[in-house]
Order: sequence, then C-alpha cells, then structure tokens
Amino acid sequence: MANFRPLDLVVLNTFVTVVDKGGFTAATDALHLAQSTVSAHMKRLEETFGQPLLQRGRKAPTPTPAGERLLSHARQMLRQNALAWQDVSEQRLDGVVRLGIPDDYVVYLPEALSEFEAQYPGVELQVDCGLSVDLVQSVRTGSLDLAITTRQPKSPGGEVLCQEPTVWAGAPGHDTQRRTPLPLAVSTDGVCIFRERALAALDAVGIPWRIAYTSASLSGLTAAVRAGLAITVLTPSMLGSDLSIIDSAEGLPELPMTEIALHRSPGRPKEAARQLALSLQAHIQARSTVDLNKAAPV
Repeated sequence: MANFRPLDLVVLNTFVTVVDKGGFTAATDALHLAQSTVSAHMKRLEETFGQPLLQRGRKAPTPTPAGERLLSHARQMLRQNALAWQDVSEQRLDGVVRLGIPDDYVVYLPEALSEFEAQYPGVELQVDCGLSVDLVQSVRTGSLDLAITTRQPKSPGGEVLCQEPTVWAGAPGHDTQRRTPLPLAVSTDGVCIFRERALAALDAVGIPWRIAYTSASLSGLTAAVRAGLAITVLTPSMLGSDLSIIDSAEGLPELPMTEIALHRSPGRPKEAARQLALSLQAHIQARSTVDLNKAAPV
C-alpha cells in the first residue's frame, strides 16, 4: 500500500488553472503568480505522484491519463474547499439562478459561468439558450432571473453592458464577398437585428443581395460561411478562428454598433442572481475591449 500524503489545494488549483486556461502563461496571469512559481507547483505535483500529469510540447498542455483522473478529484476538492469557507464564514450562497443567453453567446460566456460556479458551488445554474426577443419576454414574466441579449427594437430596456462593432465576416480563401448578388447567411426574418441591419445597409448603397442560408443559430450560420456559401454579420467576439472580418476596401457598407444588454426579472433579486449579474457585467465589459487587429481581414 502506497504512503498517502495530503495534497496541497494551492498546487491543485494551479494544475486546474493550467488546464482550463490552456497553458502556463495564461495560468500565470489568472493566478497572479510568477511563471516560475506555476512551473514549480506542477513539478511538485508530478513528483508527488511520481509520473507526468501534463503532456507538454503541444500548443496547449493536455492532461495525461493520470492527469485526467487527478483533474476530476482536484475539481471536487476545490469545490468542497469553497463550500467549507462559505459555510463556516456564513457567506454561503444557495439556490437556483435561471439565466437566458442567445445561441450567439454560447461561445462568449462559458468562462464567466465556469468561474461563477467555482466561486459559488452551492448555486445551481440553469442556462436557457434562445432568441433575444424571447429571452426578454421570459425575464419579464419571471421565467428567467437574468438574460444577456443583443439589444434591438423588439427587445428594448435592460442595462447596456457594452457596445461592440458590427462587422461583415467571411471565410479566408474564398471570394464570397465579391459575388453578385451578394450571398448572405442570416437569421430568420423578424428575430435578429443583424439581419435587419445588413439588408438595410446593402439597400442604402445599392448592393444587390440574396439570402443564401438561413439559421436561428450561430453555428449554423458560420458553417455556411466557412464553406464559402455566404458571408454574415456578427460582432468580433463571435468570430471563430476560421472566420475573418472582411476588409472595408471590399466596398461593403459600414454597420452600426451593437449593444449587449442585461435584463433582470421584476422585484427584488435573489442574492445569487445579483452576484451572477455582477460577474457577467465584469466579464462582458472586459471582453468589450476586443482588438479588431486580431482578426485578419479576408
């Protein structure tokens, strides 16, 4: 039987952060530690188990089979540690928070939600993805506690968290933006401000267009764009690595800014919902400083 030793939660937290952030440099920033300290933590943890826990030499280190097993235990131990602190200090949050997010933002907020769950493990998050106009109505009727939406004429109100540029996006290696009529991938009629703005802007400058692909989800739209079937309209934060902003030199019209808003259900909010709102505010406002130069034009 092996001699068991107590595991250091600080070191385990470093391990989890390296995996979640995709590397030592990102973990250094997130933990506010020197990179040498992060490396020392990982070395100590691997020496404790006598085997590698991370596969190095890749763009992002990934857990070995032993690392995968430890990762599951480490998450449980860190979660229990947070619960213990909050319980003893009588600061524990419990309950259910119902959050609405458009499908477009599924790739936008996972990190914020993961950090919230790690900070408040006693809170159960229920996330409902849908159209902004439907989510706003659900908040008003109390079916949702909070909703993050794209602000548009059919869903006014809410607290504006940030503004992002609205851009034309296409797939590198395709000349889709030079076709006539211009093929577009857009949401269904009457539910998306991006569609309305794109068509209005093209009509204003006399550029002929056609609807080549329609989908209610961002993944559906971007699949068509990646294949070179159409171009679309979105914000820089929604760009994947395989899409790029179309250069203004291509002659497409400028689009207005997009507002991202937070809607809250009527009445006094639950403390868990209030804390989630604060977390989402901080995350989205930090993300609003997106550097457009990171997305190379087509």
